[in-house]
Amino acid sequence: MELKEAQRSVDEWINTTGVRYFNELTNMAMLTEEVGEVAKIMARRYGEQSFKEGEKDNDLADELADVLFVLICIANQTGTDLTAAFEKNLHKKTSRDESRHKNNRKLFE
Repeated sequence: MELKEAQRSVDEWINTTGVRYFNELTNMAMLTEEVGEVAKIMARRYGEQSFKEGEKDNDLADELADVLFVLICIANQTGTDLTAAFEKNLHKKTSRDESRHKNNRKLFE
């Protein structure tokens, strides 16, 4: 699924199943909450924290999808074309960092 299709799918879901978009501030808070859930799994699975009783069933892929869903909601309600924005951002990073990472000795240690 491409980003434009994902944006259309989320919009369709919101307008049929979800009734309406939450306001932008609510969605920002929800995005923060979802990112926190990803962070919790990452800290326990790949970091030094341990899982608590009943936490091992947390699904990283599902939590990442939650982040993407809310991010798409915010893009839709603010009129942001994620395809165009991502392409522009990738071009910016490529121009800015063309040799930066190749010259970073820390990445080769």
